[in-house]
Amino acid sequence: MSNDIRVRYAPSPTGLLHIGNARTALFNYLYARHHDGQFIIRIEDTDRKRHVEDGERSQLENLRWLGMDWDESPETHENYRQSERLELYQKYIQQLLNEGKAYKSYVTEEELKAERERQEKAGETPRYINEFLGMSEDEKAAYITEREAAGIIPTVRLAVNETAIYKWTDMVKGDIEFEGGNIGGDWVIQKKDGFPTYNFAVVVDDHDMKISHVIRGDDHIANTPKQLMVYEALGWTAPEFGHMTLIINSETGKKLSKRDTNTLQFIEDYRRKGYLPEAVFNFIALLGWNPGGEDEIFSREELINLFDEHRLSKSPAAFDQKKLDWMSNDYIKNADFDKVFALCQPFLEEAGRLTDKAAKLVELYKPQLTAADEIVPLTDLFFSDFPALTDAEKEVMAGETVPTVLEAFKAKLEAMSDEDFQPDNIFPQIKAVQKETGIKGKNLFMPIRIAVSGEMHGPELPNTIYLLGRDKSIEHIDNMLQSL
Repeated sequence: MSNDIRVRYAPSPTGLLHIGNARTALFNYLYARHHDGQFIIRIEDTDRKRHVEDGERSQLENLRWLGMDWDESPETHENYRQSERLELYQKYIQQLLNEGKAYKSYVTEEELKAERERQEKAGETPRYINEFLGMSEDEKAAYITEREAAGIIPTVRLAVNETAIYKWTDMVKGDIEFEGGNIGGDWVIQKKDGFPTYNFAVVVDDHDMKISHVIRGDDHIANTPKQLMVYEALGWTAPEFGHMTLIINSETGKKLSKRDTNTLQFIEDYRRKGYLPEAVFNFIALLGWNPGGEDEIFSREELINLFDEHRLSKSPAAFDQKKLDWMSNDYIKNADFDKVFALCQPFLEEAGRLTDKAAKLVELYKPQLTAADEIVPLTDLFFSDFPALTDAEKEVMAGETVPTVLEAFKAKLEAMSDEDFQPDNIFPQIKAVQKETGIKGKNLFMPIRIAVSGEMHGPELPNTIYLLGRDKSIEHIDNMLQSL
């Protein structure tokens, strides 16, 4: 394959970049880059009612954050927004009108609604019935004159060949076919406001931009036969189609819904929380595609090299937040410290915790981080009141040897100079308590950890004590001894 491969991501600027749309963009990107093809961004902004002012910027900004680049877009090319292409659509609509392959329809919304209700009551499949059916040419002309005199603005409908079979070999699902009679009758290609409908405009755009492969979600399968009708009517060759399976919630098994507030579904959310974009990129690439083998951590370059459209899954892709968090944690653990600190810095600053020990705090908790915003709750120990002990922690502190351990370690801390109070010098003091008391293992370390931090588990104990400070550590041990 070569530069003849041209794929596109064509979002509507109606909101933030959703994880499902991001996957569509990502698979198109990987396909283009793997085959040395072209990846194009086109904005489908003809739905003016749902248009969001900042929608286009959000889409492009978040795609860039994920690590994608593209060859053509509204930033570099004119008329890459549908709203800028109305003359082109009108040209082809007029062509179809002239050739008798489309016609102006004067039926009103009220009439359409009444007919749908009649069909439903009669148990019929709802469909548009050609309003000119059974009319003579004179009757047809009189009808049009009457409607136009009444100020009724027509739509334009494509005349459907109901006996035709529309079929294609899908890149993901194999052979698919639809009967023309099951489309629902002649359908609108131009609305009353003069804007084309999606299924017409997308064909003109894809043909004009020489799109070779259309890779999208399988919620578009029902649109494909309509688009094939337009290709046929205009005498154009259709691109290849590939429809990716839906993304489902791994916990409910249902389609991932924007109403599911328990799952982060917008790329903007991951940016704001301080996820590494490489981790989100990696995770999305495995939603409905399998590179083979057991490995799951891949760089962008590795994913481009490995991408094989034949390995796109035919089964629904499970969105597993826990897997994403595991993957993100792995990326953070292996990232350069400066990169992670830069991610954490704004959150620490907002919380008033950007102290001279901030870098040490990030270093301490870096292995535990899933996202940078977690640095604030993780460091509560050093900035908040001593926490209430759990029943399990109380049980540990009720041990017979606990006072002995705490008294001995408190004495060691008191004997340390400010200069000596460093993480590398604190661990030997704990070992010295072991030697003096003969108490070891969890009976040694656990009481010290709980007395100092109020928690049974956490980062390395010497680092925790150092960051808490000698005076505060001694104060916590004193308070614990008084409560025993």
